[in-house]
Parts: sequence; structure tokens; C-alpha cells
Amino acid sequence: MTTTSTPSPLGVAAIGYAFMGKAHSNAWRNVASFFDVPAFEQKVLVGRDATQVAEAAARYGWAESATDWREVIERDDIHIIDICAPGWMHAEIAIAALEAGKHVLVEKPLANTLAEAELMTAAAAKARTRGVQSMIGFNYRRVPALALARELIAEGRLGTVRHVRAAYLQDWLSDAESPMTWRLRKETAGSGALGDIASHAIDQVLYLLGDSVTEVSGRLHTFVDRRPGTSDSASGLEDVTVDDAAWATLSLASGAIASVEVSRVATGQKNSLKLEIYGDKGTILFDLEALNELGFLDATVPVREQGFRRILVNEPEHPYLEAWWPQGHIIGWEHTFTHQIRDFLTAIAAGEAPSPSFEDGLNVQHILAAVEESAAAKSSLIQLSSTVTEGA
Repeated sequence: MTTTSTPSPLGVAAIGYAFMGKAHSNAWRNVASFFDVPAFEQKVLVGRDATQVAEAAARYGWAESATDWREVIERDDIHIIDICAPGWMHAEIAIAALEAGKHVLVEKPLANTLAEAELMTAAAAKARTRGVQSMIGFNYRRVPALALARELIAEGRLGTVRHVRAAYLQDWLSDAESPMTWRLRKETAGSGALGDIASHAIDQVLYLLGDSVTEVSGRLHTFVDRRPGTSDSASGLEDVTVDDAAWATLSLASGAIASVEVSRVATGQKNSLKLEIYGDKGTILFDLEALNELGFLDATVPVREQGFRRILVNEPEHPYLEAWWPQGHIIGWEHTFTHQIRDFLTAIAAGEAPSPSFEDGLNVQHILAAVEESAAAKSSLIQLSSTVTEGA
């Protein structure tokens, strides 16, 4: 089936019902209550366990459930495929959906390997010529405070940006007795903290600055290399085959330098994405654990008046917030997914390519691969083609 026009209502199928499936389902269930979006229907939720996916579908507002994503993709009443499954499944599902004429939203990172990401991007470009749209889910672009930060930077309020610090820190693997999961096996996760959360941090650097990466130096480390698992060994321990933490230094085309640090063993840090952007005329500070706030220093005022101001990003004039609550009534993490679905649906209705595109996801994937290459070569400097990260 080839989609050449936007049907109404749009039939939506989501694949995956765990953490991301729940977050995306919440967004689909609520977006039309707050934003003016094209008509759509939550048709079907797909998962491997028939009983569990049926229970999840009933809870999350889906009309039905299914266990075979291939059959769902072939249905004429399905126009959008939302991929919330683990990364090792992204390429096969996304390519099949695009070839079937379905619009595709896929969670980050784009894929587990650079080769898969390139195939997905090529499929997306081909589908776009037939009016079939695609988007990668870097939901933090939809945090109102970060959208405001991008506006301030684009307006020149920071002047020339010199350097950026991005640190995404979690602690859910701090305990060495935490059991193995698919996220700790390279064959299913692709990488550890690097692909899981460094992808977000790197995308923010590119998004906020509208810049591209030219050189990369990186390091990876696994602090707990064996964990309780399903191994048949006498110890009952299984090898961890991905990184617990990663560090990277990124040289940008503008001349700015960005440092990126990510960890899933940073004890006490639950979900802290900290961003610091330093320019010659000002500075911006942000922490995801206080996502309604933006720190801003204007260095153009007299020194005696300088100091960081706390902007509570809850005004109707701020990005996305005209749809929500009165001033000062804060929003949360889950709202970023609602904003993401709103932007995706709006782009489909307008016949425009949504952002971030699969090309943007591929850009990040190239940078992640360069970090791995550098780490394997004792943090050697890796050059990136100027076309690799262009347009991110």
C-alpha cells in the first residue's frame, strides 16, 4: 500500500507496551484534549505476550491488541506505526512500515548499528517522495525550557557560544547486584549508556546550537562487568557486554567545544540531564530534574547587575504552554511525549517532513560510532565528514 494523501481519521498502531510504550500511549490518549491535531484513532497495541499486551491495551486506551506486527502493518486501517520496541527491532519494523506506506515514529537511538541506521534513513528518504513521513523520538527537544533555550541562542542572546557541558546521569545500575536485562547485552541493546542516554545529550548539543560535529574523542567504561542473570555458570553471573558510562569531547563546526558525560552508575542521580551553554554574551543552565526552569545570565548588562535569573517556563508565551495550565502550574516529563505526538501529527497533516528526521538520528548515530571507535583506539581523535552531521 502506498500513502499519497492523509486519510481521516488516521489509524495508529504502537509496537511495544513497556516503559516507552506506556509513555507514548499516554501521549496518544491525551494529545487531542489539549492540542488541535488531525483526527486519529488508537487502533492497536502490539506486543509479544498476548495476555499482557491485551491488558496494557485496555489500560492505555487502545481499541485492540495484537502479537504480530507484520500483520498489523499490512492493515488498510493503520496509517501510523509508533515503534516503542527495543533498538534491535527498529530497523526491520521501520523499513517494513515505510515500504507499506505507513508514517513512522521510532524511539531513539535510531538503531543498534550504524549500518541499520543507514538503511532506515534511505528507506525514509524514499518513502518521503511518496508523502510518507518519519520522525525519531528525541522527546527532550519538546521540553518547553529547552525549546526556549534554542530560541534565545538563535536570537544571539548568548553571543558566540564557546563551550557546552552536557551530563546525563542515572543510578539504576549502581548496585552491583542489579540483575541483567536486555539493556546490558550488546546483541539486544547495541551499547549501554552511550546509545541509551548519550544519544539524548548529543542531540541536545546539535539541536540547541544548530551546529555540527567535526571531531570526536571518547572513552567507555564498564564498572560492573558481571551481574546476576540467566547464565548456566556455577556463579549464576552473566557477562555485561555494554558500557556503564561514557565520556566524549566534541569539536563543533562553529569552533565551540562540547563535553559529554553519561553514566547509569552515578549514585544519587535519578534522571539528571544537565546542560550548560557558555557564550561570550551570556550563559544558559538547565537540569531535567527541574524541567520547568531555565537559568539565564545576560553578560551584556553592567557587571554590578549581572547574575543568573531563574526563568519559570510556564507562561503562555513559552513554547507549547498555551495548551496547558495557568502560569506557574508546572508540567512534567510525560508532557514532552504529548508535544512530540502533536508535532508529528501536525507535520503529517501539512505534508511536511517532521523534525527530528531519520537523517538527524543518523547524524547522532555517526557520532556515537565515532565515540566507540575513539574509545577502542585509546581516545584517539576521530574526524567526521562535514556532511555527516550537516543539518542536525
